[in-house]
Amino acid sequence: MELQTAARYRLLDELRGLDLISMMLYHGMWDVVFLFGVAQKWYTGRPGFVWQQSICWVFILLSGFCLPLGHHPFRRGAVVFGAGALVTAVTLLFLPEDVVWFGVLTLLGSSMLLTAALDPLLRRVPPAVGVAVSALLFWVTYPTMNGFWNLPGGRLALPQALYASYTTAYLGFMPKSFFSTDYFPLLPWLFLFWAGYFLHHLVGRGRLAPLRRSVCPPLGWMGRHSLVLYLLHQPVILGVLTVAFRLVRAG
Repeated sequence: MELQTAARYRLLDELRGLDLISMMLYHGMWDVVFLFGVAQKWYTGRPGFVWQQSICWVFILLSGFCLPLGHHPFRRGAVVFGAGALVTAVTLLFLPEDVVWFGVLTLLGSSMLLTAALDPLLRRVPPAVGVAVSALLFWVTYPTMNGFWNLPGGRLALPQALYASYTTAYLGFMPKSFFSTDYFPLLPWLFLFWAGYFLHHLVGRGRLAPLRRSVCPPLGWMGRHSLVLYLLHQPVILGVLTVAFRLVRAG
């Protein structure tokens, strides 16, 4: 994240770059389906959902895993959170019908800031326990936006009073009037981020040496510049698709 090139764990960069390509393809298909009206049942059905979840799971888990590798988590978190605010502002001004509230960048920035603030306490938790508890809490809180939590004995219905406003939507309690084209609240996703964070400490820095090797340098370059590419990819894809559809329809 903020390491010198010679000291980077290149395979982590390349995994992030590969996931970034998958995300770009997913967002490009989203434009085709929802902005250009090309119906694709597989995309709006379970296959599309699994594709979307695979992207965010890898990205969030990897971000938590990589956070201890950086030297300035507060600064990094503030930058990513600010980028999320920029996405919200731009979509609110230019695409109000497709506005992004509490998207993945807001989540990642928030998770980095919270983890940096709580790091002295989190380090007291045995890593194996941290991974297990974080994974369990992620499973429990995964359906928060649907009004319940998973429990071993069944579902626990949550009070509807929790689903009150945009403030509660940031936490995961989304009111019925809330809409966002990219929505990643703290619950459940903070726990997936923490699972990655604890997994890093469970593996240990001494066992990460094999990750320094490179398999595909171009993917590594993308991974190192993932924030900038994330901010730029959608306008570029939308521009290319707009030109392409105009040429096809004109022909």
